[in-house]
Amino acid sequence: MTAIIELEQIRKTYRSGSIEFEALCGIDTTIQSGEYVAVVGPSGSGKSTLMNIVGCLDNPTEGHYRLAGEDVSMMTEVELAEVRNRRIGFVFQQFNLLASHSAWRNVELPLIYAGVHRTERRERAVAALERVGLGDRVDNRPGELSGGQQQRVAVARALVTEPAMILADEPTGNLDSKSTADVLGLLDELHGAGRTIVLITHELEVAARAGRNLVIHDGQIVSDQPTARAGAIA
Repeated sequence: MTAIIELEQIRKTYRSGSIEFEALCGIDTTIQSGEYVAVVGPSGSGKSTLMNIVGCLDNPTEGHYRLAGEDVSMMTEVELAEVRNRRIGFVFQQFNLLASHSAWRNVELPLIYAGVHRTERRERAVAALERVGLGDRVDNRPGELSGGQQQRVAVARALVTEPAMILADEPTGNLDSKSTADVLGLLDELHGAGRTIVLITHELEVAARAGRNLVIHDGQIVSDQPTARAGAIA
């Protein structure tokens, strides 16, 4: 395996007037291509800040971040936008779906930004929805879908550009137990197909689905261990 994420002494400091808050205090870690890693920690631990940096949504105050060998700090805004649109698929707790759009139109959005022709956009969006088990819901709007189905639409949207990495931030936070199991099963399938999965969560049961847990507390990684599941798979 080759490293897809390399973080070296990553620090993030927020400033408000004379007040400073260090959200990340020197993060060092590497994630290999094809790994399934859960970043675990309570609210305020720094895990969402770390997700924003890994997803190229924010910049570290100090340190170096290499994505598939490329130094992110050397990228232009256009290049960063390209990375976010094509190389990373995002899944968020709040779904972030457009209420007035059908499922397939929500899924096609990254392809619009990528300049893909309309006919191909629909074909790829429908195919992505079929992959997540929603082939019969392509024309439904979010309000006509359950919470679990809406999150599946969000996963399909993350998949439609065929990214190498899925970055999921508390993807089960708003779901009931059945929908949680469905979405986690879907992430298992994606990992089994070779995708790198980085899952942000505060739930230990959810984190246990990953092959490796990074536990973060007060902006520092305090534990980096394979899970029991990884041992079983090995």
